[in-house]
Amino acid sequence: MAGQFRSYAWDPVLILSQIVLMQTVYYSSLGLWLALVDSLVHNSPSLDQIFSYEVLGFSNPPGRLSMMAFILNALTCALGLLYFIRRGKQCLDFTVTVHFFHLLGCWIYNAHFPTALTWWLVHVVCTALMAVIGEYLCMRTELKEIPLNSAPKSSV
Repeated sequence: MAGQFRSYAWDPVLILSQIVLMQTVYYSSLGLWLALVDSLVHNSPSLDQIFSYEVLGFSNPPGRLSMMAFILNALTCALGLLYFIRRGKQCLDFTVTVHFFHLLGCWIYNAHFPTALTWWLVHVVCTALMAVIGEYLCMRTELKEIPLNSAPKSSV
């Protein structure tokens, strides 16, 4: 362990708390984006917008707006990865975990496995966006220079 920059210890409590935190960020920011979109078009909010397969679609304006809210939510969750996960190597893991639990929630809510192509398309795009942007943001902070000397330089 002496030659490594960071020590990695298995900490299941930390991992579980990060999973719960990212799931909370996912649903709270999705709810905020959907509320904003609903207020713009004077639509009534519904739990179907989050969990139903039939809501997302290209053919109707509410479906397109819901898809836009999911895309914006992926960008917001990428910021959540930056602030709460902080490791570029773990961004894909937490992104897939968040979307896997969302898939399970949708499956339970609808009582059948999702078969709508638009639902899968939106969630694959959201997963990719969240993972790539989150990893990019985390890598930018990981690659910052580490200041070695905080004292002012003196000319000798």
